[in-house]
Amino acid sequence: METDTLAMAQEIDFSFMALFLRATFTVKLVMIMLIIASFWSWAIIIQKSINFRKARGESSEFDHAFWSGEPLDELYDQIAGDPQGASQKIFSAGMLEWRRSHRQDGGLIAGAQARIDRSMDVAIAKESEALTHGLSFLATVGATAPFVGLFGTVWGIKNAFEEIAIQQSTNLAVVAPGIAEALLATALGLLAAIPAVVFYNKLSAESDRIVSGYEGFADEFSTILSRQLDS
Repeated sequence: METDTLAMAQEIDFSFMALFLRATFTVKLVMIMLIIASFWSWAIIIQKSINFRKARGESSEFDHAFWSGEPLDELYDQIAGDPQGASQKIFSAGMLEWRRSHRQDGGLIAGAQARIDRSMDVAIAKESEALTHGLSFLATVGATAPFVGLFGTVWGIKNAFEEIAIQQSTNLAVVAPGIAEALLATALGLLAAIPAVVFYNKLSAESDRIVSGYEGFADEFSTILSRQLDS
């Protein structure tokens, strides 16, 4: 009898697709949600990694041009029409307000420094929002996916016990498929959650470093303009 049971269990297909197809509608829905969340998370991770690398390159390139000794008015005239990258946009925002703060007679309108700083702060805030856009989804997946998977597992085990009660049998061939399908939901939940958590922390820290660099540049630029305002 035990040999027959083991033989029946060995004939059961435990591949991912077979487990998915045998699962109940609720468990299938949970699995589909987790698979979509995982793919979406990886799409965000890849896109953000590319964007951050591009942002660092643009920032480094502009810093080189900014500190090359070229007059700031000439540098602004070159990029004012179509600033590329966050550093250029922050610089353009400051220079635009700097020029607007001059009266026709060449004098400065009161409060120029505060307006310049505020303009650059607004530009930094926009770039920071663009950098962090989508990271909240990774945080949500990391926090909820294991519990969604656990829900699928609990529901699957419930169905497995119902199947045992219906067939009045606890042999391996009856129990194993239902338990395997249920545990697959938990595995998918962890598969979605672990990369989401790891890369959320990594990308958030990297975003903070990039924004900190923007803020440092804005402070240095503001200091340069402040000297001209005081001279």
